Amino acid sequence: MAVTPTWLGTVAHLHITARAFLPMRAMEAIELIAGEGILGDRYRIGTEEGFYSAKPEPGRQVTLFEEEALEAIRRDHGIELLPEEHRRNVTTRGVPLTHLVGRRFRLGDCLLEATRLSIPCRHIEEILDKPVFDPMINRSGLNCRILEGGTVRLGDPIRPA
Repeated sequence: MAVTPTWLGTVAHLHITARAFLPMRAMEAIELIAGEGILGDRYRIGTEEGFYSAKPEPGRQVTLFEEEALEAIRRDHGIELLPEEHRRNVTTRGVPLTHLVGRRFRLGDCLLEATRLSIPCRHIEEILDKPVFDPMINRSGLNCRILEGGTVRLGDPIRPA
């Protein structure tokens, strides 16, 4: 008998940036394009200008980060990491990201497939000038493929597919 997931999360923050090293821009809504990425973001396939663009990865079309991880980094390490500083596109609330690898879920009306957990890199420390590499280990977010695109807005639900 299959167990039905009981979690339901929300979109807390949305961010994109056109190129590596530029600050992330807060957005009210973002447009996800199936099989490509986010309109205007540095990792959209075919327009890549991100730090890892030399290593294209179809499973990194949209990235998510837990708001709870921001709280844990502040609590456990005394480091204030803001939603625009973790460099992921969607900050979630109430979503067990580490348990979603290999699973499909809904981000608003869009359908995503979680491909792998994100890993931190020293690049983020260079940009932020904060010692966040070690605190972000095992708390660095989730990479996903976009199976069905659409518009995602602040406050949209995130739920199992």
